[in-house]
Amino acid sequence: MRIIFLIALLVISAQTFAQHDPYIGIIPAPVSVKKARGEFRLTAETIIITDSPGHKAVRFFSDYLKKAGFSNGVTDVNSLNKSQKGMKNSITLSVNFKADLPPEGYQLLIFDDNIILNGKGAGLFYGIQTLIQLIQVKNNNLATIPCAEIKDYPRFGYRGMHLDVSRHFFNVDFVKKYLDVMASYKLNTFHWHLTDDQGWRIEIKKYPKLTDIGSKRAQTKINRAGIDTFLYDNTPYEGYYTQDQIKEVVNYANSLFITIVPEIELPGHSMAAVAAYPELSCDPNKTYKVAETWGEFKDVYCPSEETFKMLDDILFEVMLLFPGKYIHIGGDECNKFAWKNSDFCKQLIADKGLVNEEGLQSYFIRKIEQYVNAQGHSIIGWDEILEGGLAPNATVMSWRGEAGGIKAAQANHDVIMTPGSGGLYFDHTQYKSPLEPLSIGGNAPLSKTYSYDPVPSELTKEEQKHIIGVQANLWTEYIPTAAKAEYMLLPRMLALAEVAWTPKGNKDFSNFSEERIPQHLAKLDAKGYNYRVPVAIGASDTVLTGSKFTIELSPSVEGATIYYTLDGYNPRETDLAYTVPLKILVPENKTVELKTIVITPSGKRSIVADMKLQNK
Repeated sequence: MRIIFLIALLVISAQTFAQHDPYIGIIPAPVSVKKARGEFRLTAETIIITDSPGHKAVRFFSDYLKKAGFSNGVTDVNSLNKSQKGMKNSITLSVNFKADLPPEGYQLLIFDDNIILNGKGAGLFYGIQTLIQLIQVKNNNLATIPCAEIKDYPRFGYRGMHLDVSRHFFNVDFVKKYLDVMASYKLNTFHWHLTDDQGWRIEIKKYPKLTDIGSKRAQTKINRAGIDTFLYDNTPYEGYYTQDQIKEVVNYANSLFITIVPEIELPGHSMAAVAAYPELSCDPNKTYKVAETWGEFKDVYCPSEETFKMLDDILFEVMLLFPGKYIHIGGDECNKFAWKNSDFCKQLIADKGLVNEEGLQSYFIRKIEQYVNAQGHSIIGWDEILEGGLAPNATVMSWRGEAGGIKAAQANHDVIMTPGSGGLYFDHTQYKSPLEPLSIGGNAPLSKTYSYDPVPSELTKEEQKHIIGVQANLWTEYIPTAAKAEYMLLPRMLALAEVAWTPKGNKDFSNFSEERIPQHLAKLDAKGYNYRVPVAIGASDTVLTGSKFTIELSPSVEGATIYYTLDGYNPRETDLAYTVPLKILVPENKTVELKTIVITPSGKRSIVADMKLQNK
């Protein structure tokens, strides 16, 4: 806890930026916002005009209006006469305009009598996402939008979120829901971790045992990583996506301007595949099983021609399903034990003139890259693919800090920054408290995620151009349910969005967390998402010293209620609701314990914040 010494009066202000939000509630914060007086009134009579009625973004906006209770149709501008084209009470969505915008950029002009949105491709879609965030629905026949001029474009081209479905499986409906929230915040790349030691989750028609055997495990470890005594649930676990389901998700993502990067782990993290096909290992006579616990395993793919043939076949089917540029091939945490004890691998190292097993890993990755490149795709790998020499055209995903990314950028390779040390591992806790749910370890509060800068200062300006993006990861060893996945994602995903999109100079954590986040959490609540409810704004676990205190708070979610106690007991709905600033007098040599909790209209709760007010 922090200790702050005060002489007389402490005033804690929760809304430094109240009513003065320069970004009018938009997440991620745009490049430029010029606020104006007035508002546009969206009614049943409002005309939606476009020069591109078949555009995915236009269809998306039309569907949004229908779901919001508006029946406004979309009119092709070419069907209008000259007098109609400048009509009032209209929203114009245009891809044919004179303004010069960067890739994925848009220009949004909101007047009291009409709205003009210019954007090409994904730019039009992101402009619509901003417009939707600004719409305040009053009823089925009326919504208002504040007048403003917005010019916007992303800082990075690759803005990614990752989901591990190998440790725990999530169905198609959840994946679509995941994609929906990504699109709402202008994230454009979904990294789908489909295979690992604990489960193979994608149908491969040529090798059916990958899912017949590899998608199933007998039981699952349930206690924390690092604990020597293993506890299991004694419950069989399974799940995988058919190729038809994969196509369904890919098409859905495409409608949201999201590219999916599938990950097929190799040469390590391959126990599920080896259990299905032991001939992929260095000792086919052994019996293998799909892993039931977490960590690094000694048995990995053997770098034989038979293995490469099978992996080429697998990747061929994968690339037919995923039309994007990248295939992620893993490359992390490859234990070299089996290779060091394999006569075949020893001979291969000698025959190929490799230095050691690190060189053998590089040989493995290069072989895979050659095949993937020949099919018109490129590989991404975790930063361990640097070991033994980097494959010529590989993009590096730097997760063990930034060192791997720096090294790759200096060697003129593209880099995606995703270090756990930067608050980008969303399987880490969001607060140091035993009240937080079980995690794999580490602490990544919202403020840490928000403060991360993907561009290391060690790089020159030319080298910095190789930092093409940023990504946060959700590993699911200790995330067995959709509700917990959403709790760990939100609101941190919104912080990632601002890191990925917003110019560095426009970022302001106080504005983000106190002004805009409460609005967005209320909207996510209304859409049925689970999320972590932050403690009340102005409250924290802290010790304050003084005799007179004025405590000013506000709810961390719009529409939520703050309850408090002064008697040392944890607050609940039965306690006093905060309505006005609290004026607290503390007798000499005494401590008053102010505990607060935020409870949303849907019943979600923050953890209890404990402020000790001391007069000593």
